Amino acid sequence: MTVRAEDSAVVSGVGQSAVGRGLDRSALALALEAIGEAVADAGLSFADIDGVATWPGRADHMPGFSGVGVPEVQQALGLRLNWYCGGPEGPGQLAQVLNAIAAVHAGFARHVVCFRVVTEASVRRSGRRPSQTGAGGGRLTGTGAMFAPYYATSAAVWVALLARRHMELFGTRREDLARIAINNRANAARNETAVLREPVTLDDYLAARMISDPLCLLDCDIPVDGCTAVVISAADTAADLRRPPVRILASGGALHDSPTWFGRADLDTMAAHDAAAAMWARTDLTPADVDFAELYDGFSFLTLVWLEALGFCERGEVGAFLDEGRTIAHDGRLPLDTQGGQLSGGRLHGLGFLHEAVLQLQDRAGARQLRGRHEVAVVSAGGGPLAGCLLLGRD
Repeated sequence: MTVRAEDSAVVSGVGQSAVGRGLDRSALALALEAIGEAVADAGLSFADIDGVATWPGRADHMPGFSGVGVPEVQQALGLRLNWYCGGPEGPGQLAQVLNAIAAVHAGFARHVVCFRVVTEASVRRSGRRPSQTGAGGGRLTGTGAMFAPYYATSAAVWVALLARRHMELFGTRREDLARIAINNRANAARNETAVLREPVTLDDYLAARMISDPLCLLDCDIPVDGCTAVVISAADTAADLRRPPVRILASGGALHDSPTWFGRADLDTMAAHDAAAAMWARTDLTPADVDFAELYDGFSFLTLVWLEALGFCERGEVGAFLDEGRTIAHDGRLPLDTQGGQLSGGRLHGLGFLHEAVLQLQDRAGARQLRGRHEVAVVSAGGGPLAGCLLLGRD
């Protein structure tokens, strides 16, 4: 590969709004707070921002899932955009970042701000049902119509079915799922913005209320209100930035198999395997070079899938790889979800993992900063047929 878009772009700044379980603030207010922080973090002004990307765009039919698109942000900040992109079709929540990298590489923009905003906690407090299939009340079509007769309209059900398949094939246990929940809660204790910080034990996990067998309450991420933003800049602007940026070593967002939850040839895999394969094909680095991982945990099982997909262990061997949680601990061989992930930090829905990786690589993570010098991180987002990943490096 002689031309790599990733070589043309860097992560120049990150920002995050207040995060909480029902902030009763508008999605736009949260988005502007995070974007303002990210732009300032890069040492830029709004006049420098000539691109905006978001995912999934405004989604009024799914309350709380996303209440802001590019137009609201552009108008509120008076941005003069040479390029912009927003919409739900793409490799998961990191689609906006992959699009921004491509735009910078093509010369369409120099500084692109990417953002993801949710207000699911406030919607739940209001009594409405956020992020539900068919929430608009109309006739169900496609996969929604297929699942509805079985009352399988929730991602918790879909993930549970695939988790059970993995257990049947490989002997994966609920205790393996528990290691993700326990680890992420321990990391959240170091994160002052995390919504759940009290430690949990294996006994706590096994006693937790079942949601969709084999997934219990502690396997499910926590709805919050909040926004995360990052700035993707042209690599040749590095000297003008506030601090040395984070390099983008490789990216992946492939889809090689069925674009549905249950249509893949191997039901123990997901689009994560396709995205990971595409990412590793774009670099000479290997899983052995990765110092820490910020992997999507919308449900604990999705994190296990990402560990296998990214090649940290073979398919079906993730339980042994975890070594009862020692491998992924804060001081382990592959520290995982150092901010507490979405299981304990809050469901910021994907972009929060990139935010955390940048802080860690720049030694700015405060009380949760990993010991020693860490050079390479992997970030992922998405589950089922949606998946994207990034390999990042310290400048």
